[in-house]
Amino acid sequence: MPEPTPVISVHPITLQAPDRGDDLQVRVSAPTAGHELPVIVFSHGFGQSATNYDPLADFWASHGFVVIQPTHLDSRTLNLPPDDPRTPLIWRIRVDDLKRTLDQLDLLESSVPGLAGRLDRTRIAVAGHSWGAQTASTLLGARVLDANGNPGEDMSDPRIKAGVLLAVTGRGGADLSPFAAEHFPFMSPSFVDMTTPALVVAGDQDDSPLSVRGPDWFTDAYHLSPGSENLLTLFGAEHSLGGISDYEAKATTDESPERVALIQRLTWAYLRDALGLKDSIWPAPVESTLGRLESK
Repeated sequence: MPEPTPVISVHPITLQAPDRGDDLQVRVSAPTAGHELPVIVFSHGFGQSATNYDPLADFWASHGFVVIQPTHLDSRTLNLPPDDPRTPLIWRIRVDDLKRTLDQLDLLESSVPGLAGRLDRTRIAVAGHSWGAQTASTLLGARVLDANGNPGEDMSDPRIKAGVLLAVTGRGGADLSPFAAEHFPFMSPSFVDMTTPALVVAGDQDDSPLSVRGPDWFTDAYHLSPGSENLLTLFGAEHSLGGISDYEAKATTDESPERVALIQRLTWAYLRDALGLKDSIWPAPVESTLGRLESK
């Protein structure tokens, strides 16, 4: 690993979004040195915001990436009422949020002191955790099935060259719990058209109330898509994957600094390799006590 570089982070940067009902607030973190910097657009999990996931954003930015984090409408910081008419559409608005950040790269770049002219716009990746991983997967080519099992709109984005899916939800239909089937009908992805290269990260103790299947549900994106080349299974990891959402998150049920450090290192190495930056070792070694890395 190269030595970390100091990071500058700017938040909030406001992107006008009149069709959204609320303007989009974004955080951008970037290393203070380097040029032709690759970009990661990150989608947070349910209820989180652009100010979460510091263990990932700080690491990626200090090791050469520009990290862009929008705050989606489901964030607790916005306190959207459950009966808000946008609520059933938040899953689609989340996808639009990611695309809007890419559409507004000029504004985001100019809003961070010293960043102008330093982005490599040919090397853009998407990443996300939990619901954010499903959001990210749509930009990689995953499609939501309707009630009859027909694939919906293709919302992939050709600007995205690689992805990292952390605890990404699996198949819908009979694999969903009754609660999930009732409240999250969009949670029925098809991964058949997800052709963009991706690394899937799953915890072998992530037993979600959203599925009747158990932890292997979170590996579907790897097994069912042509683009997911690699699967990192973390031993003993639950949904927080050791604590990736915050440095001192009280909601983390499986705290493990070693596990988080492994995720930091492997996601960095994977994205550098997938984006054609051959200065990392991939496939990267994994301590046998922490997890297993497999490839197709």
